[in-house]
Amino acid sequence: MLRLDVLATAYFFVTVGAAMVLRVMSWSPLMDTLNPDWIVLVLIYWSIALPERFGVFSALSIGLLTDVLTGRLLGQYALIYALICYFSINEHRRLRQFPMLQQCLFVFFCLLGQQMIIFGTESMQAGNRLSLSFWYPVLTGTLVWPLVFVVLRYIRVMARIV
Repeated sequence: MLRLDVLATAYFFVTVGAAMVLRVMSWSPLMDTLNPDWIVLVLIYWSIALPERFGVFSALSIGLLTDVLTGRLLGQYALIYALICYFSINEHRRLRQFPMLQQCLFVFFCLLGQQMIIFGTESMQAGNRLSLSFWYPVLTGTLVWPLVFVVLRYIRVMARIV
């Protein structure tokens, strides 16, 4: 039992680390605007798959690391990730039963809420205006959710993490 907990934690941190690398990796200016928040997608998956092991405190800690990594307002991603994981854990039994299209809809609203919080805090600081680029990470994150789900599920099944 202890071995499985350590193994699950190791895979959790490896996948979150890979998501952090994808989050800050810059391929081109166009890809930077289209880049979804890979970290929140991974956190949603692990919150649905293993809600008893990875919860709000894990998301809060990962959020603080993301704040430092991206140079945003300290606590911004911590709040966002904690809220999204709370909703994911609260609905994990339903989300497991949902078809992929409904899961994508849930992910869409989570990412939309994230972008609204980020836009709200940035507009308080600098008076930003809403542009079309606001929607790009939300839409690309929703579109790549099935891929993230399949890849992480494959990793979890191959490692026999239950």
